[in-house]
Amino acid sequence: MQKKKRCDAIVRNLIFVLFVVIFSTTGCAQNRDRTMATVIEFDGIEFEMPAIAEPVIPDNSVNIKDFGAVEGGQVLNSKAFADAIDAVSQKGGGRVVVPAGIWLTGPIILKSNLELYTEPGALVIFSTDKDLYPVIETSFEGLDTWRCISPIYGKNVENIAFTGHGVWDGSGDAWRFVKRGKLTANQWKELVASGGVTNAKGDEWYPSEQFKKAHETANMNVPTGLSTREEYEAVRDFLRPVMVSIQNSKRVLFDGPTFQNSPAWCIHPLMVEDLIVRNLTVRNPWYSQNGDGIDIESCKNVLVENCNFDVGDDAICIKSGKDEDGRRRGVPCENLVIRNNIVYHGHGGVTVGSEMSGGVRNMHVSGCTFIGTDVGLRFKSTRGRGGVVEDIFISDIRMLNIPTIAISFNLYYGGMSVSELMASGKIEDFTRKEPVTEETPQFKNISIKNVVVNGALQAVVFQGLPEMPLENVTITDMLLVAGNGFSIIDARGVTIENIELKTNNQTAVEFFNSRDVKISGLSYPFQHTNTITVNGEKSGNILLLPAGNKNLKSFTSVGSEVPGDAVQFE
Repeated sequence: MQKKKRCDAIVRNLIFVLFVVIFSTTGCAQNRDRTMATVIEFDGIEFEMPAIAEPVIPDNSVNIKDFGAVEGGQVLNSKAFADAIDAVSQKGGGRVVVPAGIWLTGPIILKSNLELYTEPGALVIFSTDKDLYPVIETSFEGLDTWRCISPIYGKNVENIAFTGHGVWDGSGDAWRFVKRGKLTANQWKELVASGGVTNAKGDEWYPSEQFKKAHETANMNVPTGLSTREEYEAVRDFLRPVMVSIQNSKRVLFDGPTFQNSPAWCIHPLMVEDLIVRNLTVRNPWYSQNGDGIDIESCKNVLVENCNFDVGDDAICIKSGKDEDGRRRGVPCENLVIRNNIVYHGHGGVTVGSEMSGGVRNMHVSGCTFIGTDVGLRFKSTRGRGGVVEDIFISDIRMLNIPTIAISFNLYYGGMSVSELMASGKIEDFTRKEPVTEETPQFKNISIKNVVVNGALQAVVFQGLPEMPLENVTITDMLLVAGNGFSIIDARGVTIENIELKTNNQTAVEFFNSRDVKISGLSYPFQHTNTITVNGEKSGNILLLPAGNKNLKSFTSVGSEVPGDAVQFE
């Protein structure tokens, strides 16, 4: 009997040890050993995706309370954060722990080999005192400019990690202007009564007169006609920063926390190699101007997975500089895997552009869900940008209740969201052809498959340029339920295959000045002679294969200006 008891005790101890080991290696991923080099490798990606190295953080740890930090949100803890970072940096790096509590601070300057770990219940709030944020040379909206330093700022650093389960709050309401149409009547009344100024029309609110004057002459939030630091200092209230700015750096990890309420964009990695973003929650008020989630600019080897976004502008945005500044930098955004993310409100779920002058290539997007997002997949640029976007692979996407366009390519982007553009009634001249130069943007070699859209104003819009059509785009295996179907303008090399389309409009697919097009396997309740329309004298080599046993010729309207042999049926 005693022997059996000893055996039972040994078994129980072994089970307990095994439980501890399993829990420590799976349930506590946030506490994994970061002192050893770890790489993430990829299988099943359509291009040769390099392995991504995670940051290596030395085994040193300090707590901001040990450096005099006072919780409660009333005492400024900038020095405590700085001293804690210095303490681990002097030992070669390490972890700075932010415990549960409310912690008020000014800007945090990153150093190499640093992990900022926020415990559950930790809330870091950045001060609204703008004097704490000096004006520095930086990049914003793809342009070289001056802005107030970001609440979290790092340049030329390596091995940076943001981990834990706390919240980083950028106090963005103190910085942003607000459009009246984005608030209720009571909210607008309270905002105006709080101070600040409004424009002459009374439909925009600004934090100050200085902000208002700079805004009136700015180009996409960047002041024009200024060259010296002193001139920028004179409008510093307008120079709202991105919340997290990490530039020209290597091995950066975001894993676990919430980032919210940013003055402008929330997270802005610029020229970062080996960037990992996972398990984040990124939040901004839906009325927040330029309240993007993450803007990945000119970065190389990137993973974004298992994140939730609910923001005021584009959610996951891929960029590479704007116009001449972007072309001079000449650094593309390349080798990106974006998978298994959820986007709620936002102007775009996954967006490329409009600042893409350095190019974007090798991007895989899969397993993402967009719920109530203005546009699901949003590609945008305009004349003057230049740059090439190529080798984009998108699959297994789900969309629900998209207010405008589920899949949008727009090379006439002018700064408005699609909702705002539609409300304005502005219509571009889509027939004017301009010379092809280094300023001409190009989008090509794009594959989109296995997409379900349950509710949208329009399913798909392809809008190329007369001088540079969208090129080599394949759309396959989709269920699209939308008010309107396909609009394809100035595109070349388009394949539409195995699409089940349900719309409220008798026209399902319309082409204008597009060529080298093939449609097969289109499921649609064909009833009208204009179910498919083809217009534009540049149209050509359009092949429309039968839908089941229906020859599409009876359901296709061809404009008189279209060449006689441009459309073929089988």
